[in-house]
Amino acid sequence: MAKITENTLIADCLELNPNAAEILLSAGMHCFGCALAHGETIAEAVAVHGEDLQELLKKLNEGLED
Repeated sequence: MAKITENTLIADCLELNPNAAEILLSAGMHCFGCALAHGETIAEAVAVHGEDLQELLKKLNEGLED
């Protein structure tokens, strides 16, 4: 199965992980509702919101490799 990386678009992340919206919300990132999310990567969103990139990627990838 695909893995979510720092270069994954937020829109793609939402398709890959059904829990992504909840994970992003809990990190204070409401970007998945923004029109820019279709062209913004996880790394770009993290840079704006000041979250820990590696920790967020870990959460977003949990259960995807099963």
